[in-house]
Amino acid sequence: MIRLVTADRLRRLREDADQARTDARTVQEQANAAWSQHIRELYAVTDRAERAEAATSEVGSILARAMEQLSATEQELLLKAIETRRLRTELEAGPGEGSTLTVLLHHGEPHTIYASREDAHADTATHGMPVDHVWRRCDERPAAAFTWRCEAFIYDAASRGFRRAQMPAPRPVEGAA
Repeated sequence: MIRLVTADRLRRLREDADQARTDARTVQEQANAAWSQHIRELYAVTDRAERAEAATSEVGSILARAMEQLSATEQELLLKAIETRRLRTELEAGPGEGSTLTVLLHHGEPHTIYASREDAHADTATHGMPVDHVWRRCDERPAAAFTWRCEAFIYDAASRGFRRAQMPAPRPVEGAA
């Protein structure tokens, strides 16, 4: 079969082909625009995911530090509770026969009372005494003659109080027979 194509028909076919090319370009441009939009959205979502991951990591490290601090604080609180319990028990028991206190004297005046001589010696280091200072027994000079002096006191149950651990030697009264 032979088909005859007229000029009018040929013109319409060309117009249809041109219209089809124009429609194809339009559809291609719309597809490209949609593809570009999807790519931008993908980059935006990826960026948000990366920022969320970084924030999660940062929050995780902050939480880990907070948990470490909480653990250390709980440990410290537990130790303080144990020490408080021990001190309450000691306080309720009261001083026992022979228990001692050390009074730190500064130029003869009472400065601080300590549970042990070592605590008193350590405290004088905070007041300018050398840490390696060698402490010796004091002689009979008055306490005011010393910059720092430690005096030990022993609990005496009979008197319900403390007395000096080392009493000064009695001096003879002049003129007494």
